[in-house]
Parts: sequence; structure tokens; C-alpha cells
Amino acid sequence: MKKMNLATQVLIAFIAGTILGIVFQKDILFLQPVGDIFLRLIQMIVVPLIFLSIIGGIANIGDVRKLRRIGSKILGFYVITTILSTIIGLVVANLMQPGKGFDTNMIVATGEPIKEAAPMTVGGTILSMIPANPLHALSEGNLIQVIIFAAFLGVVMTMLGDKVSTVKKFVDEGTQIMFTLTDLVMKTTPIGVFALAACSIGEYGTAIFSVLAMFILTHYVGAISVIVLLYLFIIKVIAKYPLTDFFRKIISIWLVAFSTTSSSGTLPVSLKVTEDEFHVKNELASFSLPLGATINMNGIAVYYAVTIIFVAQIYGIDLTLGQQAMFIFITTLISIGTPGIPASGIVLAVMLLNTMGLPATIMGMIVGIFRPIDMIHTALNVTGDVVSTLAVARLENMYDTPAETADMEILAPHVES
Repeated sequence: MKKMNLATQVLIAFIAGTILGIVFQKDILFLQPVGDIFLRLIQMIVVPLIFLSIIGGIANIGDVRKLRRIGSKILGFYVITTILSTIIGLVVANLMQPGKGFDTNMIVATGEPIKEAAPMTVGGTILSMIPANPLHALSEGNLIQVIIFAAFLGVVMTMLGDKVSTVKKFVDEGTQIMFTLTDLVMKTTPIGVFALAACSIGEYGTAIFSVLAMFILTHYVGAISVIVLLYLFIIKVIAKYPLTDFFRKIISIWLVAFSTTSSSGTLPVSLKVTEDEFHVKNELASFSLPLGATINMNGIAVYYAVTIIFVAQIYGIDLTLGQQAMFIFITTLISIGTPGIPASGIVLAVMLLNTMGLPATIMGMIVGIFRPIDMIHTALNVTGDVVSTLAVARLENMYDTPAETADMEILAPHVES
């Protein structure tokens, strides 16, 4: 196992865990503490890793104008891909019609009780991103507030330049410490993925054959459609990255995303693979990926789109193009404000249904089968982060190795003079 790369180890662990979960079903749940320990280790490193890497990434760019240019491109990719993911989700749901013929008598309140979320507004969302107490945000793990505070510090350090060289050295060394600690935690990834996959399949595996099978299938088709229609275009046309290499390198990120169902929990692996395998410069990856893990929720956008159409079809409610257009705007806003943690979309989906004037009763039933849905959408979330980062890396020439750039130029000979 030591001679295998991380992706191979994780793949073997995921397959083995899946098989044991199918064979032993709920009897395999004695492994749950092992998976919980792995998740706790991830949680332990995420906040300081994001805090230091964001500061260091921005400070190392070294030029406020360059930072403005790179930041605007990253945010532009995140917002545009979220909007397009929502549209693709709506189209797929309208074509597949997962709620057509669904018997409303099957709707029962199962699983955990669902609490209604407070209505979300543009002003409220922006305000909630700004920390009133940065230390409180750090201690509570409020990632979007941590990122905002770290971004301000990084920008100020960039403006001050050599005047804060001592602080910059401290941040750089602290980042190196966190990356080393991350490497140590990542060595336990195959064990954690094995336990999480076994327990997830053992507990939820049979749910995919329930009355919600078409609902689940629509989510997977929607996610795959985003990859095929949107991500492949960005990878090939904008990032100009070899597709076979991309999918070979992204597999380890997918497997951890499937297991943790957390964009933030997958972040350490995303950072490591993006820098070590895709060879994106640290100052870009350490800025783009933590930001993406918090605000770039393409998978959640697809989830909201499919869920809205599903519920509307169940109750025979026809949503007009105007209503669906309004839904795209609301979904983009909500997706940006959705934390990258497991099952965060449940409560916000209730709020979204209420906002659209649709019944939320079905959500009690969806809770029981949310895990397999969350798996594919988390994978889509983190893939979107990497794809957008590669696109910006290409546009800004922010790859570490000349060989990587040369490989991509093979796909784009027309740009050579």
C-alpha cells in the first residue's frame, strides 16, 4: 500500500468499504467511530489551514492590481458556473420529471425533524459574511467569516509590503506547518474513507431502491450533465488541460468528497492534489480553493433545482419561466451562502420551497435518503473549485512547472506566435 499513490489507496479503500457495506449492511456500523475520528481530524485542521493559506496566498501575490485581477476572475467563474449549474439542473429536472406520477400518500415525516430557516436576503447574506468578532468566527469555524477576515489581512499585508516582512514570514512558516500537519492527516485518508464508505452504504444503500429512486437518479444525471456540458468545456477550451490527465488526478478528490460529503472536509485533499498533481501555484490554490469550498456550490445549485421541480411536479404546480428565472437568482444567492458542511442543504431547501410557495412536507422523507444525494453534489462542488482554479491558472500563467504549461500548449498550438 505504501508504494501506491494516495488516489489508488483511496480507491481501493472506497471499493472495499462499499462491498463490506453491501454485505454486512447495518452490522458494519461498528466502524462508525473510525470514520468519525477521521472527520474530526479534518475538522481540526480546516480552519487554521484556510486562515493561514488565504492570508499567505493573497500576500504572496504581492501586487494589489494583480490580486484584483485574479480575484475578479475567480469570483466571476464561481458565480457564472453556479448560475449555469442551476439552469442545467432545471433543464434536466424538467426533462426527467422525477415527481410525475408520485403518490402523495407516500409522503411521511421520516428521519430528523426539519426546522424552517429564516428568509434570506441579499443584505442579510452580505452582512452575515462579515465577522463582528474575528476570534469568535475562528473558534466557531464560521468559514466564510474566517475567509473575509483573512482576505482583509492579506490585502493589507500586500499594501504594506516589506514593512510587514516579519509577519509575512510568520504566516508563511505557519502555512508550512499546517501543510505538513495536513500531509500527516492525509495518510489516514484510506482508513477514514474505508470506514465512512462502509457505514454509509450499510445504512443508506437500500434507500436508492425506494420510491425516491427517480428523484435520486435525476440528481446524478444533473450532476453528470454539469460535468459534461460545463466543466469539460472549461477544462478543454479555457484551462486547455488534457482531459485524461484531469480525470486521472481528480479521482482521489472525488472519493474523499463521496465519503465526507463536505466541501470543507475535502479541502485538504483538494489543495494537495491541485498543487502537487495539477502544479497550480500555491498563491492561487491557497486563495481560490478555500474560497470555493465556502461559496462555490454548483452541486448544491443542482440539488435545489431538482428539488424545486420535483416538489412542483408532485403537487401539479406549473412554474412559469419567470418563476424559474427568479429561482435562478435566489439559488445563486443561497448557494453562495450555503456552508460547505454535510447536510447543510436540507434546512435551506425548506426555506427555498417556502419562498417559492411550495409545500415542504416531502423534506421529512428526503432526509432519510439525503446521504447518496449529498455525495454526488459534494463531488460536483469540489470539482467546480478545481476546474475554475485551473482556468484562472491558465489565464494568469500560474503553474509551477514548465512541463505542465508545455503539456497544455500541445492542446492549444494556435496561441503560439
